[in-house]
Amino acid sequence: MAAQSSLRPVVDRETPLGVGRNEAYASGVSWAAVAGGAFVAAALSLILLSLGTGLGFSAVSPWSNNGASAAAIGSGAIVWLILTQVLASALGGYLAGRLRTKWTGVHTDEVYFRDTAHGLLVWAVGMVITAGFLASSAASFAGAQKSAPATNPTQDYALDPTAYFVDTLLRGSGSSIEKQDGSERAEVSRIFTHDLHQGALPSGDQSYLAQLVSARTGLNAAASEKRVTEVFGEAQESTDRVRKAIAHLSLWLFVALLSGAFCASYAGTIGGKQRDDVRV
Repeated sequence: MAAQSSLRPVVDRETPLGVGRNEAYASGVSWAAVAGGAFVAAALSLILLSLGTGLGFSAVSPWSNNGASAAAIGSGAIVWLILTQVLASALGGYLAGRLRTKWTGVHTDEVYFRDTAHGLLVWAVGMVITAGFLASSAASFAGAQKSAPATNPTQDYALDPTAYFVDTLLRGSGSSIEKQDGSERAEVSRIFTHDLHQGALPSGDQSYLAQLVSARTGLNAAASEKRVTEVFGEAQESTDRVRKAIAHLSLWLFVALLSGAFCASYAGTIGGKQRDDVRV
């Protein structure tokens, strides 16, 4: 009898039955609600981006003379970007708050924190889904452009942003038929790309390019060097404008994403509060 009594489980009478079990086996995250809200947020974001493209807010190119210039990004495109993030994230966070299960026996502050976390998770998962879709679409488009035969000059220019400056550098007077050498143009393009990345035109590259221009166009040495200096200066100014425009757009993109995260978190608390107020 003494041995049997020693095998009985010890029960803490001060702790309510089931509390420890509920804390151990019940998760504070309703992943089904988070996934549903994230997919809705991603879908609405893509719809609004498509609408913005149709309205002309997303027709932005980082190179001048190729669609809309990135330096000419207007306030309308920035406002549309922020509005897209706010609407899509808010709807996804609200749905997650409404669709999650009701937590019983949980403090009000803890419920508020969980609803906020649900909205933030919806924003994060929705951003991953949207970014993955856009990245796969961009990769498919780039693969199609590379596999297609490069017979269109516009396509060549889109693949090589320095092509316009190479054309300007090797442009002749038009009095004679000029030799079309693809390897020569590719070499000049590589030199321009490297020197633009370095931020300066070395004297060796300048002399070599001047010789190519002189042999191609028939200009004298002084005129060829002057053309090389002017064209490279124009290319450098264009590159600087692009960098400033990208930095400007990145700052506003940060503001848009931060606004989306805040709206999703706040909308999650609104949806959770309305969910708990539902009466059977």
